[in-house]
Amino acid sequence: MASPKGSRSQKMKLPIFTRKGTLEVPSPTEKDWSKDDEDDWVFKDPDQEQDSLPQPYRMINKMVNSLFDRSWEIIEERDTSKTAELRRTQPTIYHPLRESKLNTMPNCMDVSQDYVFIGGSKGFSIYNLHNAKQLYVWEKLKVDVISIWATDLGSEILIAPVDETGIVRLFYFYKDGLYLIKAINESEDASKQTTCVKMEISKGGNFAALLLQGAGDIWLDVYKLPKESWIKEVQYPQLTVNTKKKVRQQLQLNIPDSVTADSLDMDMNISFRGDVKLSLPVQIMKIKPPKPITGTTFKSPLEAFAKIAGCRGLGSGQNHYIKASQWEKREAILKATYKKYLDGEWEPEPISMATFYFLLPSRVIPMPAGVKRPPGLACVLGVHWTDHHNFFFYSLNRTLKDKAGLTLGVVALPEKCFCQSIHFLKYFLVHKGQNVYPEGSVKCHMKCVVLCTDASLHLVTASGVQNSTISLLVERPVKYLDEAICAVAPVQALPGMVLTFSRDGSVFLMDVAKSQIVCSFAPPRSYSLVAPWNPVFVVSLHHPCFLLRGDHPDEIGSASKAEDIPNSIFYFNFEDYPLLENFSRNCTIPQASILDPPTFAQALPLEERCEKFFQKSIQNLAKSKVKEEEHWTRLRRYSLLLQKEDLKK
Repeated sequence: MASPKGSRSQKMKLPIFTRKGTLEVPSPTEKDWSKDDEDDWVFKDPDQEQDSLPQPYRMINKMVNSLFDRSWEIIEERDTSKTAELRRTQPTIYHPLRESKLNTMPNCMDVSQDYVFIGGSKGFSIYNLHNAKQLYVWEKLKVDVISIWATDLGSEILIAPVDETGIVRLFYFYKDGLYLIKAINESEDASKQTTCVKMEISKGGNFAALLLQGAGDIWLDVYKLPKESWIKEVQYPQLTVNTKKKVRQQLQLNIPDSVTADSLDMDMNISFRGDVKLSLPVQIMKIKPPKPITGTTFKSPLEAFAKIAGCRGLGSGQNHYIKASQWEKREAILKATYKKYLDGEWEPEPISMATFYFLLPSRVIPMPAGVKRPPGLACVLGVHWTDHHNFFFYSLNRTLKDKAGLTLGVVALPEKCFCQSIHFLKYFLVHKGQNVYPEGSVKCHMKCVVLCTDASLHLVTASGVQNSTISLLVERPVKYLDEAICAVAPVQALPGMVLTFSRDGSVFLMDVAKSQIVCSFAPPRSYSLVAPWNPVFVVSLHHPCFLLRGDHPDEIGSASKAEDIPNSIFYFNFEDYPLLENFSRNCTIPQASILDPPTFAQALPLEERCEKFFQKSIQNLAKSKVKEEEHWTRLRRYSLLLQKEDLKK
């Protein structure tokens, strides 16, 4: 937007020659002057010169030019990203083998044995994993179920759904009967109602831990589950005496009308047994966040050490010998030094949250001598509270008296990386380029995947106290933010493999040993993940498969009611895909095959390593004796030949 200077009615102006580039002050010495060249001059027509526009047109011109420049930059960025996307190696995409359509939206799901438990509107449903038939529906809540756990107890299954109000209910599933054990944190007084924030059940179902919140406080309740009593009580049931309560439970907890006989599996009819009373869980611990460190009340260091019992902590700082006066002096020095940073208004600190895990026995956490338990059962609860640098061990055996002074290994994450979730892997080895599980038990060795808040993914490997390493699997996304990982799930059927879920809806299978993407999984093209930042999925521990919820975006917008929205569960089986069929079938290796390499030998328990070494020493000694006898036999034969030659001569 400019106006040409002058017009035909104005005085005619002659063409002029203008020097190229900007005008500069010449140097005082003539030798530094540039020599005249025809190329340094350009012909310029005065009629084509432009005057600067007046306001506000100059501002409009600047805005339009800026808009064009920005548009061109966006076009170039998109073109560059498309080119880079085409150059990137796309993994093989596998589609589901089966689709199960549901009439309600599944909020959560879990798998145990051959059953799928799906939490949804006003309750949960039980399906057959292999044929996707609906076996039973329990829908007698006023709110939705938002999370559900299903733990294998052997021939039974423990089910723990959590509703929107944070109430946890325990169900016992045995053969064709479903039993309600208890609503653990339900209270008749609404003002005293607590909310379950997080829950974990130990492997084997011996213990359960609930992170509860209420009245501005938060704590961790740990329960011992009497599963040995449950199996006896369902085999020899004792019916409740209160007939009114029995009738009310039968009326409330029968199969709803929506589940007809045709939709149920005729080979197995599940019934709710509200008339059978089961033993209640026993609370064994109540753990609160660590208290602020204050001045000591101990009179001697020995008294401080004597207070450490029932908990192992790495630098907890609670049992110290610093007096209150020393503490106040240090606090005054700190405030004086950083006064300009500490002055002003501070936001209230959020409530400390806990991350907790049930840990198995190991060299670091041994079982007490007087306690005998089958292998694979948890013996310690590990707890970490936010805004604290401690990881506490709480014994699950009441007879165990922990000793102080235990040294643990510490693995530090990279700078500015904060832990979001930890996923423990079954310990695996790389044998001849393939990930395998060693047969037997493995102690003092651990591998886990850590997902950080910046969406970076790390692999932590620990062997004892000193041999711990951390490696980067996926970097923090900088350019493509939609590729940020939001969820991770280990695949126990495939050694060293994890599923990663990204914000753009991508699902990848990653080999953590090589830090490579093996393949990708996706629902049919007409379906997608409506909330990819919070995907609904479950990976089976007993079968090489996983389930993923998919939604039809076109039909979601056209549906008038939530119940009219079609929802599907997609079934993926790892053994039916060409790239993965060999991983799950040949995933274990005998201990004899992994003894020779020192890395593999260190993964075995000390007793087995000593036994293998002793057996190998005996074999080597026997071989050496055989070789020695063969050597002497050859010498005798040679000497006999020499004697014969001498006789002939």
